[in-house]
Amino acid sequence: MLNLPRWRVILVIIVSVLGIMFSAPNLLSESVRDRLPSWLPHQTLNLGLDLQGGSHLLLEVDTTALKHQQLDNIADQMATALRDAEPAIRFTGRGVVGDMARIRIVDAADMSRAMAAVRPLGRSPTNGNEITTFRQGPEGTIEARMTDASLRELSRQAAQQSIEVIRRRVDPTGANEINPVRQGENRIVVQAPGVSDPEELKSRIGTTALMTFHMVREIDPANQGAQPPGTMLVPYAEPGRSPELVERRPRFTGERLIRANPTSDPQTGQFVLSFALDGEGTRIFCRITRENTGKRFAILLDNQVLTAPTINEPICGGSGQISGNFTAQSANDLAIMLRAGALPAPLTVIEQRTVTAELGQDAVNAGSQATLYGAIGVVAFMVLAYGLFGVLACLALAINIAMIIGVMSISGATLSLPGIAGLVLTMGMAVDANVLIYERMREEQANGRGPALAIDAGFARALVTIIDSHVTQIGVALILFWFGHGPVRGFAWTLSIGVVTSVITATLVTQFFIAIWFRLVRPKKLPI
Repeated sequence: MLNLPRWRVILVIIVSVLGIMFSAPNLLSESVRDRLPSWLPHQTLNLGLDLQGGSHLLLEVDTTALKHQQLDNIADQMATALRDAEPAIRFTGRGVVGDMARIRIVDAADMSRAMAAVRPLGRSPTNGNEITTFRQGPEGTIEARMTDASLRELSRQAAQQSIEVIRRRVDPTGANEINPVRQGENRIVVQAPGVSDPEELKSRIGTTALMTFHMVREIDPANQGAQPPGTMLVPYAEPGRSPELVERRPRFTGERLIRANPTSDPQTGQFVLSFALDGEGTRIFCRITRENTGKRFAILLDNQVLTAPTINEPICGGSGQISGNFTAQSANDLAIMLRAGALPAPLTVIEQRTVTAELGQDAVNAGSQATLYGAIGVVAFMVLAYGLFGVLACLALAINIAMIIGVMSISGATLSLPGIAGLVLTMGMAVDANVLIYERMREEQANGRGPALAIDAGFARALVTIIDSHVTQIGVALILFWFGHGPVRGFAWTLSIGVVTSVITATLVTQFFIAIWFRLVRPKKLPI
């Protein structure tokens, strides 16, 4: 033990120095950190909602709107299946009525063929489970209803898909550590540290941001202005303008956007939204504009018309711009939402809370005091119980805390009140390993072994017990992290880091300090 391998000495020095370096920026002011050389660490701990203050939102997927949207898709699928039949089956009255999609067969003799054509749509293509039931209704109609199980699964998937969209909208740079998590089947919790106004969150999250491109259809005066089948009237986002009659099915959707940035039109000086399409989107958009040159097409955002220009020539460059009476702020917000993608379904705010900065500072002060008192208690116990060896254990504990804070800083972890609790608990667990080692040394010395052999046996024979206890602790921490959310995960993350660093500091760092002391003093008896 006294002749430590060189690799172990180097490992202890490197780990200790890195821990101190990466935790040190948390003790410096922002102005001092800005003046540090670029090769030095600058990252600091992100404070959680309970420490920094911010906003808390509980969102729920609008299952009614989601169901209507899915039924509308089913009606489209039914219409496509009837058109593709050989020979094609004539139909009319495609639409959604209440909790069902409905379509009417023109010729009653085609009903059996029509039912055979649409029934395959009722099975999931992935697992074959029934997701839609079809039955023959009155007056030659076919009625389609979603099963309860398929609606629940659809709602769950919508909530899961919405999480990443929300994260990209609210925290596009990833610097604020905003972490939306699913709660139950169809709810999402969003906590935004540092955002004091929940309305700011709601304005970004509450918009579906589904952009679609539709061809404009003109109303035929000879038809007394009747709305042709397969079309819909859509209002403008800008008030005071007459709605546009457009094709119900979009020719193109915003899923093909790879870039959306606010800019200004050099001719008019107005704010516009410039966009770029991916390769497939460029090809499709080029074909659509080539086939419809001279016609108008409407760009819709969440079923509101932004603009409806005339296609003067084919647009094959893969980029363009959208005007819509934007301001600088609205153009920027729209660009962020389009880059983040569309929500699969509208979200409803169930609960909102604001944690003020004053409350956050009170939490910081309380947590700091708890950590300080815990550290004082641990140091006092170790020094009184083990004297000089207790001091060495406390030095290793200080390095342990620095390592935990350093790892959390560079990993971007968020420190919350439960995280502070995990930090305090880690201090107790860290010296617990030293207690096992030191008590083993006492036993070996009492049995007549010399100082060197007692030290060697203390570390060697206590190591198995230390590893067993820490494996159990990290197992519990991983379970909490896997199944928990929000503050529970913060506690589990801090605890997991602390378990790993405690084993390193209790066995390697403390051993390193004792070896140096032993070589300098050459004691005849251990002061323990």
